[in-house]
Amino acid sequence: MQSGKVSRLIAVAMAGALLLGGCGSAGTAPAVSKAETAESAGAATEESSAQASGSGSADAAAAAGTEADGSDTAVSTEDASAEDTADGETASDSEPASDDGNAEDKEQADITSTKEESDMAEQYPLPESETLDFVSKMKIGWNLGNTMDAWIAGTSPDDLSTETSWQHEKTTPELIKAVHEAGFETLRIPVSWHDHVTDDVTISPAWMARVKEIVDYGIDEGMYVIINIHHDNNPEFNAVYPDSDHLEQSKHYVQRIWEQVAETFKDYDEHLLFEGLNEPRLIGTGIEWQVQYGNKQSDDAVKCINELNQTFVDTVRASGGNNSTRYLLVPGYCGSPEGLTSPHFVRPTDPGPKDRVMLECHSYRPYHFALEPNGASHYGLPDSNPKEMTDVFDMMYKKYTSQGIGVLIDEFGAVNRDGNVDDRVRFYEDYIAGAKAVGITCCVWDNGYMSSGDEIFGLFDRKTYDVDQKIIDALMKAFQ
Repeated sequence: MQSGKVSRLIAVAMAGALLLGGCGSAGTAPAVSKAETAESAGAATEESSAQASGSGSADAAAAAGTEADGSDTAVSTEDASAEDTADGETASDSEPASDDGNAEDKEQADITSTKEESDMAEQYPLPESETLDFVSKMKIGWNLGNTMDAWIAGTSPDDLSTETSWQHEKTTPELIKAVHEAGFETLRIPVSWHDHVTDDVTISPAWMARVKEIVDYGIDEGMYVIINIHHDNNPEFNAVYPDSDHLEQSKHYVQRIWEQVAETFKDYDEHLLFEGLNEPRLIGTGIEWQVQYGNKQSDDAVKCINELNQTFVDTVRASGGNNSTRYLLVPGYCGSPEGLTSPHFVRPTDPGPKDRVMLECHSYRPYHFALEPNGASHYGLPDSNPKEMTDVFDMMYKKYTSQGIGVLIDEFGAVNRDGNVDDRVRFYEDYIAGAKAVGITCCVWDNGYMSSGDEIFGLFDRKTYDVDQKIIDALMKAFQ
């Protein structure tokens, strides 16, 4: 049997499949709505908590589907996780380790690692693809969450204080340098624009300049950088809302934002990526966080998102410069994996080079461990089912990466539950190893909360630049 993180991932997935019957689709799961404070104008503090990760209830819906299909049988996966081996035997206290022994141990570890990678490559063969090669270069990403995506109702367009309204530290070059030195090659900068535009959707020059400044922090480090339209999805914002009644307004907003952003960054090279929309969904409805195939309202929303994605691609490509070949990212409904596999989802046509329009989704799964309020602190059965996670990888592989189409999971993570570091280490190792095997790059969510808050996703202290080293090491080890 294989050893290490890959064999553990396979073991827990098989156990989940046998015991729980697999992950139900979001389309058949009961509706699970999330308290969205975007509906309560002015409640910035609540917005910070409720939207700290973004796609929680899409994952809750998938988890509910899993439970509906499952049995009451419970089996511990402690034995499976115990297969995670060290790089070599530890020498006894009475006998110092020889250099030859260390060399032999390292050689054996390299052989084991190579075999694991070979086994996974056979299970998930990937085609030769320039796009998949590009995704691989992005390695592991980090989200500058609760920062440029934060918003305060009623603020003036030039008000830059929103950057520190949901967390308290202004972003510095030193922070981004620390992130890069920790091993992250991609920086995702979620950006909300709706409270920084005039009535004709002209972006505040001060806000655009600040966005550009932070982008440059990442570019100067040699990182890949992603910027997007983030918390602008709300019918009250006169911005984006994916239904037919708001479609023309939404298309106008998407076009105006990306005209200006594309012009500002058109000379940047391929290290800068644009993501059209974040989690477009029908806020305040019973289907906010799930796709329901055959539901008229849901199907209409998916078709509207198709048009918004096409407007985004057309606008960027028409702006010229390096935007004519830039890699772009588009979501499905509510940013969920199921949104990308909806029968009505259509990938935008692109006049640019082949497969430069990639797909993105968010996945905080297994939900009971990763995100659910008052959820499980233990990673694995019976408390949480890792098959929820591996099902997403299989879904994206079968539909996209096996065809050479790039996919990013640009938000994922697991909340800190009373210091459950060992469980989170196993989770992060399994997540990155599984995603890498199917050609997917992931960006971990960090909302700046290190020790307090409803959702503690912080990996970097933004004031001292101290890091959660065990989690960082787990992420980087898994990608090797």
